[in-house]
Amino acid sequence: MNASFYMPTRVLAGRGVIAEHRELLSLGKHALIVTGKHSAKLCGALDDVTAALESLGISYTIFDRITENPPLMTCYDGGQLGAGNKSDFVIGIGGGSPLDAAKAIAAFAANPTIAPMEIYQPERRIAHSLPLIAIPTTAGTGSEVNPYAVLTLPDGDQKKTFTCEDSWPKIAFVDPKYTDSLPYGTTISTALDAFAHAMESYLSPKSTVFSEAAALFAAEKIWDVLSQYPDTFTPEMRNDLSAASTAAGAAISVTGTGFPHPLGYSITLLDGIPHGRACAVFAADYITYNEKTEVGKERIARFAAAIGTTPKVMKTYLPALADVELTFTAEEIEQRVALIENAKNYVNSPYVLNKEEMRDIYKRLFGKKGK
Repeated sequence: MNASFYMPTRVLAGRGVIAEHRELLSLGKHALIVTGKHSAKLCGALDDVTAALESLGISYTIFDRITENPPLMTCYDGGQLGAGNKSDFVIGIGGGSPLDAAKAIAAFAANPTIAPMEIYQPERRIAHSLPLIAIPTTAGTGSEVNPYAVLTLPDGDQKKTFTCEDSWPKIAFVDPKYTDSLPYGTTISTALDAFAHAMESYLSPKSTVFSEAAALFAAEKIWDVLSQYPDTFTPEMRNDLSAASTAAGAAISVTGTGFPHPLGYSITLLDGIPHGRACAVFAADYITYNEKTEVGKERIARFAAAIGTTPKVMKTYLPALADVELTFTAEEIEQRVALIENAKNYVNSPYVLNKEEMRDIYKRLFGKKGK
């Protein structure tokens, strides 16, 4: 039995948790707040953080240039800003993009002389990253409890994950009220992202009894909400989705993700499909291919039973929720497969896809009919 588990992040969860524990924001004298242009302000998280910092006498600078699929170069700029104003800790506020970006910015701020791509070279990162606080405003990525930062490379067509021991947030404040203002479609997409984390972690060869427990907790909570076909999301539903997202993030901190993630990267970067929906569109293929193995078939059946459904229902319902309609030429399919064929995620499932199978999945889902 594999019982290994490591998560050095202190998680504080609940509505109003920042005001209740504001003293834990005291990680330094000057904070670099990393966020996007609007969401952290609209949901109230930024006001809560700045009010807490001001009450503690801590100064801060706001870097609000983070966009979807955060570019490496934007993170580099944020690091230069942090180094220049002598920030000694970083606070990331937002969905997965700002939280991922904050991890890279914390590394760049501590190592301001490295070139952008040298962040991926441990021997060039001489100094430890600045301490990091993570405050999620969506219920999807779980970035607050893992060390991964998925960044868009300068060519704009590829993503590459940055991770190091210092990228674990020191503290995560998980307040579901920040998700109350999320649009319906965003709530669905982020819930699908967290569900993908749970399912892919559960099937991973790296899974442990602790990651499996977290994955099942997350998947059951998310399935209970999504299977109600909700027209709107109650505060109780959002509480459950928030807790599930963090649990699923903890699960993938142990295992990593499976092949729906790289398959989805291309249609996110090139075609603008939100990340959670981009993963869910491949859910049926993920289940079907893994059922070709004895281990995969047994584990997916156990996973489905634990959350109160069947593999057959998941194969239908998850892609339907994703609601992705794309059509590609043969050349466009080749372009997308080439971008993600060498990802490490493929070996992280009972069934390991080859390039021809990646191509077949894209053709069946997105190929022009009659071609």
